[in-house]
Amino acid sequence: MKKQILTMIGLALLCNVVSAQTNENDSRDRMHIGLKAGGNYSNVYDSEGEEFDADGKFGFAGGVFVSIPIGRYIGIQPELLFSQKGFKASGQVLGASYEMTRTTNYLDVPLFLAIKPAPFITLLAGPQFSYLLKQKNEFTSGALTINQEEEFENEDINKNTLCFVGGVDFNFESLVVGARAGWDVKNNNGDDASTTPRYKNVWMQATVGFRF
Repeated sequence: MKKQILTMIGLALLCNVVSAQTNENDSRDRMHIGLKAGGNYSNVYDSEGEEFDADGKFGFAGGVFVSIPIGRYIGIQPELLFSQKGFKASGQVLGASYEMTRTTNYLDVPLFLAIKPAPFITLLAGPQFSYLLKQKNEFTSGALTINQEEEFENEDINKNTLCFVGGVDFNFESLVVGARAGWDVKNNNGDDASTTPRYKNVWMQATVGFRF
């Protein structure tokens, strides 16, 4: 009987310690500011619904984020990121084979609804507004390589793109490991004749960050 009482007391103390430790590490109801960096793996799909085959490419992604709680289990998380997307393609022109790599630099501004079921995980979903900064095309055919860069200063071209993004953050105290997937849902049409670019982006993103 004495051993059973001691065992019950020991289990109660252990539960109290675990509960206190969990509460100490639980920062879901606190605001965090963070920095993160990683990469995109992106491709495109044809906005006109025509058949188009392309290969994905890797690009850099990085920036800042702010986690704003609305209670313990829900919040919003805006971010500001420099993000490289694009694709690779190949084909033939006049019997000669060619390869093309398109790199598009964006300023991405996602606004996430954050669901926080546990201290170590945050589920994220919401719209993203992407502003096109620059596009670079590299054509290679045999020994010939042509680089073409465009700043898109044409005012008739709408450089803003609406996207939808979903993902998850894994929180290890100050360290945050994030994964995202997103796709464009709006063409970059300005005057209903100009499209920049015609193809819509689809991408996956992985980052590592630190929050304060």
